[in-house]
Amino acid sequence: MIPLYDTIPSRNTPVAMYMLILANALVFFLQLELPQPVLERFFHQFGIVPYRYTHPELAYFLGMPLNYWPFLTSMFLHGGWLHIVGNMWTLWIFGDNVEDRMGPLRFTLFYLCCGVIAGIVHVLTNPNSTVPTIGASGAISGIMGAYFVLYPYSRVVTLVPILFYPVFVAFPAVVYLGIWFLVQFFNGVGSLLPSDQVGGIAWWAHIGGFVAGMLLCPFFLRSRGPCPHCYPDEYKTELGWLQW
Repeated sequence: MIPLYDTIPSRNTPVAMYMLILANALVFFLQLELPQPVLERFFHQFGIVPYRYTHPELAYFLGMPLNYWPFLTSMFLHGGWLHIVGNMWTLWIFGDNVEDRMGPLRFTLFYLCCGVIAGIVHVLTNPNSTVPTIGASGAISGIMGAYFVLYPYSRVVTLVPILFYPVFVAFPAVVYLGIWFLVQFFNGVGSLLPSDQVGGIAWWAHIGGFVAGMLLCPFFLRSRGPCPHCYPDEYKTELGWLQW
C-alpha cells in the first residue's frame, strides 16, 4: 500500500516539517559527494552501531569509541534515493497535521525524542549488530503514532497495485496505520530469527518510534479549546482516542 495523501488539510504552514525535510535533503546531497570508502566511514561514525554500546571496550579496540551523538545524527542520514524519498514523503503526508496540534517547536522536539527512543529500541533488540543503522524512519514512525492517536478517522488515500492495475482506496487512518504497525511487528519478530533469515530493515526501530509517538503525543499538544470549524474527517474527533 503506497500512501498518496490524507484528507485533512493543515491549518497552518508546517514550518518545522519543511525544515526537517530540507535538513535531510541537504545532508543527503552532501553524502552523494563522498567517495564510497569515505561514505562507509561516515555511516559508521554518525550512524547507530549497536555493538558500540553493548560492548564498548571491544568496540573501542575495533575503532568504534563510545559516542552518543549518533542517536541524533543517524536520523538525518539515508542509504539511497528510495530510502530518503519514502521517508520524506511519509513525513509530508502525516507531519503537517501533527504539527498543527503541537506547534513547530514542540513538534521538532517530539520528532527528535521519538527518533532517539527508536534508536535505543534498535540497540536493545540488536545488541550484537556491527552494521550502522541510519534513516529518519524511527522519528517518522513516531509522527505516524501521533497521527494514529489524534486523527484515527481521517482518510489516507492509498495506491494498491493489483497485478498491473492501480487501485485507489481511501482507508481510515486507524486501519492504514494499524496494518502498517502489524507489518512492522511481525517482521520485527521475524528479525529475531537467525541472521541468514533477516533483512536489512530496522523493524524494531519503527515499532519503538510508533509506540513512543502514541505514548508521548499527549504531553506535546498545545492547549486548545473545541474545534469551531472542523473538517469532515475531524468531526467529533478533534483528539481522536484522547477526546474521551
